[in-house]
Amino acid sequence: MYQYTEFDRQFIRSRAAQYRDQLERNLAGTLGDDEFRPLRLQNGWYIQRFAPMLRVAVPYGEVSSAQLRVLAKIAREYDRKDDNRLDKSNPGLSDLASLPSGCAHFTTRQNLQFNWIPLERSAEVMDLLASVDMHGIQTSGNCIRNITSDERAGIAADEIADPRPFCEMLRQWSTLHPEFAFLPRKFKIAVTGAAEDRAATYWHDVGLHLLRSAQGDLGFKVLVGGGMGRTPVIASTIREFLPWHQVLNYLEAVVRVYNRWGRRDNIYKARIKILVKAEGARFTQEVETEYEQIVQHDGAPHTITQAEFERIGASFVPPTPNEAQHPVPPARKPMARDEVEYARWLRQNVAPHKNPELRAVTLSFKRLGYAPGDASAEQLDVAAALAQRFSAGEARVTHDQNLVLPWVRAEHLPQLWQAARAAGWARSNIHLLTDMIACPGGDFCALANARSLPIAQAITERYQDMDDLHDLGEIDLHISGCINSCGHHHSGHIGILGVDKDGQEWYQITLGGSDGSALSGSAEAGKVIGPSFAAGEVVDAIEALLATYREQRSNVGARSERFIDTLRRVGVAPFKAAANRARLSTGRTALSAAPETEALAA
Repeated sequence: MYQYTEFDRQFIRSRAAQYRDQLERNLAGTLGDDEFRPLRLQNGWYIQRFAPMLRVAVPYGEVSSAQLRVLAKIAREYDRKDDNRLDKSNPGLSDLASLPSGCAHFTTRQNLQFNWIPLERSAEVMDLLASVDMHGIQTSGNCIRNITSDERAGIAADEIADPRPFCEMLRQWSTLHPEFAFLPRKFKIAVTGAAEDRAATYWHDVGLHLLRSAQGDLGFKVLVGGGMGRTPVIASTIREFLPWHQVLNYLEAVVRVYNRWGRRDNIYKARIKILVKAEGARFTQEVETEYEQIVQHDGAPHTITQAEFERIGASFVPPTPNEAQHPVPPARKPMARDEVEYARWLRQNVAPHKNPELRAVTLSFKRLGYAPGDASAEQLDVAAALAQRFSAGEARVTHDQNLVLPWVRAEHLPQLWQAARAAGWARSNIHLLTDMIACPGGDFCALANARSLPIAQAITERYQDMDDLHDLGEIDLHISGCINSCGHHHSGHIGILGVDKDGQEWYQITLGGSDGSALSGSAEAGKVIGPSFAAGEVVDAIEALLATYREQRSNVGARSERFIDTLRRVGVAPFKAAANRARLSTGRTALSAAPETEALAA
């Protein structure tokens, strides 16, 4: 992991002290709410449906055991509901008792969020974060947001080059960049160094792919203009090969062109994807002209030197064997009934490593009784202990809202499985139906049109049988509570979008989306399959889609054809017809909220 310098630490602590002064002046009435709002947003503090929400940056997904323990402390001591503080006129308060507190929520962009921290205690939380080199800077606002990457960065067997040093340089370059503090809209960058795109780069404002030229030189393929929301767009390639040392200069050109020409008159048309789509080749030419100006006339001020690359890269040296583990006792022999589940866990949750003696292991945060991506204070402490014991004190937040342990020795897999199982994190459902992505939805977010979490919980409850899940195979299910697409419904093989109809919650279903990974193929937006479904019809519609898949799939050797491959082969029509038949056959018009939401509070 990157080791903060004294300059880095002083910067974070100074920012926390600055925020404390701003908060105290706001609470004292000398700094008005309108003036304070942009200041708190710049530090990751939102006001959500019921209470403040803090978004904490986890740059390119790396988090240490020490950081996890501080996050657990924040969850335990600060993230607490207080019914007496809430506006009793709020129409959603009838659902309040069901909502979880005392936990962190891991997001699709390698951040995490807390939903109940009182604003007057927010400065204490910023000091705690700063004590372990964490913050919320640029997790909000029209600026360059948290830099994301492949959760297997630096360890993947299919890696061309480690993207993490470049991610760190991008983080340093973009943090409080004075020219790009007030862009037309938020701006997201993802970087991958592997053959497989596990960072969903085609869905970002800028996606960077490390590659080597025919001569063996290292550089980047540059994608620009991806995004979800109201208008899903797949990013376009504007540079097939950019020498690695010029990446900051080139990104400076990209963001300058966007800052100059991006729309500011319409928030729904302000993202760079709209500009790229409208201008096409002209946009690329503007970038190239600006890049030439930066290199030829401005002296290429952000060229990465070999010395700087090596300085940053020194923080990403793999841990030594002694650093990678604490003493691990012998594993207990699995009972016969456990052997099948252990074998499934090895297949679904354990990935190869560039070091043949090591493995990357995913801890599943998708289990009955918890919202996708949620972890309680106690579970964060367990995750810290598992990372310390098995993975050199390091974990990675994934795009799919799980945690990866990147430095696990192969001979310790049985012990890790047993320890993770005891914590409830060894469910072998990675990439299966219940390993779904979901945003917090209407339960927390004031922007949402509908609730995501009860839908996610209802699907999870129906598909608890592991034999059934493994028979269905690998399926990406994504749920968003509104068109802002924080649950990435556009890229799900099955996508669910919450919509509002005359004050009632309804849900559109899309099919055929892809995030660009090997599981899904090239990035693609899903297509809506018909009129919206009432909440009580959604799970039956999903069941009908899966039944159609079972009827239509073919076998490839000993394995069944995957859901996405069957869908692409036979087309949407039989799936759409099955979902609509399910709508007509169900007598329910609303989801019975009590059982699902009570489970969320367990």
